[in-house]
Amino acid sequence: MEEEAWDDLSNIPADPPVMRKLCPSCLRPAVVCWCSALPPERLNPRSTVILLQHPAEEKRCLRTAPMLQLGLAADKCLVFKGKKFPQPKHEGLETVLNQPNTLLLYPSKTAIDIRDMENDTDSYNLVLIDGTWPQAKAIYASCPILHKIKQVKLMTSNASSYIIRTQPTEGCLSTLETAAEALSQLEKDPKYTEQLIQPLHALCKYQLENGAVTHQSKEFLLKTKTYPKLIGKRLSKLLRSTNEENVEVQ
Repeated sequence: MEEEAWDDLSNIPADPPVMRKLCPSCLRPAVVCWCSALPPERLNPRSTVILLQHPAEEKRCLRTAPMLQLGLAADKCLVFKGKKFPQPKHEGLETVLNQPNTLLLYPSKTAIDIRDMENDTDSYNLVLIDGTWPQAKAIYASCPILHKIKQVKLMTSNASSYIIRTQPTEGCLSTLETAAEALSQLEKDPKYTEQLIQPLHALCKYQLENGAVTHQSKEFLLKTKTYPKLIGKRLSKLLRSTNEENVEVQ
């Protein structure tokens, strides 16, 4: 028995397993690459998108920020990583955050509807926090400089196309969708919404064809009493505040 076991072990190949071929652009396995759905040419808006990305986002395999980076011209989507901003490693970020044409897309109490912006400049620096809602709130709370920036919010009834991921509330959009919608509003051009989110459609289509299921928001599941987990105080507070905002809008 022992000799047979050693014989079996000796027949195990010493070479490492062959890795799946990766796309050089999106760095995803070629079979799940969504690059064919990117705009034919990188879009070049007047405004620049700045992502303040929580470190945990980089580990997610189904994140949307890379789609935004590859869909826009190289200098039109800048990504800074961390939990607090700006830091010494974030070269040039503090200067950008202090510029008068910088906007923070964040639903604070002082944020105005992005559609009500007075277009007194040709271009904006549009800052988005890339992370889960609790991560975004923590970053905002820990960065006093963000509180000084003019803040805007999206007032849209569009449902997220990111249907393979559970959103916290109805109307929540992915980072890609949020940036695309905001650019369309600022640039007054629907092509950003139409073209930038095509890779997300391709990603969801592939996942659904290979076993994934459509996800409803946590808010919807709670309303229909089909949410399988107990919710914490933070999510409960978020849902209440969202419902209050919806009542005010109506």
